[in-house]
Amino acid sequence: MGSNSNHASSALVKRNKWSGLLFGIGLAAFIDETVFHQLLRWHHFYDQSTTDVGLISDGFFHAFSWFATIGGLFLFADLRRKRGLSLKKWWGGVLLGAGFFQLYDGIIQHKLLRIHQIRYVENVIVYDLVWNIAAVVMIAIGLLLLWRRGKEA
Repeated sequence: MGSNSNHASSALVKRNKWSGLLFGIGLAAFIDETVFHQLLRWHHFYDQSTTDVGLISDGFFHAFSWFATIGGLFLFADLRRKRGLSLKKWWGGVLLGAGFFQLYDGIIQHKLLRIHQIRYVENVIVYDLVWNIAAVVMIAIGLLLLWRRGKEA
């Protein structure tokens, strides 16, 4: 019986991490798309074509962010229903997901693929550093929350 209990507990911990990870990815993508694409109009998801193509790419990116967010929330609701929610593990997953999304965006999309830049200005390195350092900080805090032992919140 103890083995089944440990397996169930391990599955719930993984589910907390996945729920948070999906929600974090979706939330970071949603904030990126809303703030930097729509409100500030610094760039589109794909800037290597016409404005129309950029706007269409933003629409697909927005849909992706909502699918990830809602998927994470469905898992969250299931964890609450099963009384298996660990807010510490969940928030660790959220920060890890948001940080990984932001670091992927900053390194892969901005620099390697060059499908867009965070902002089209002379001294873009300042924006890149702030973007990527913030991502690393989120990842570090997320990992700390996931690895810390102690009372589950």
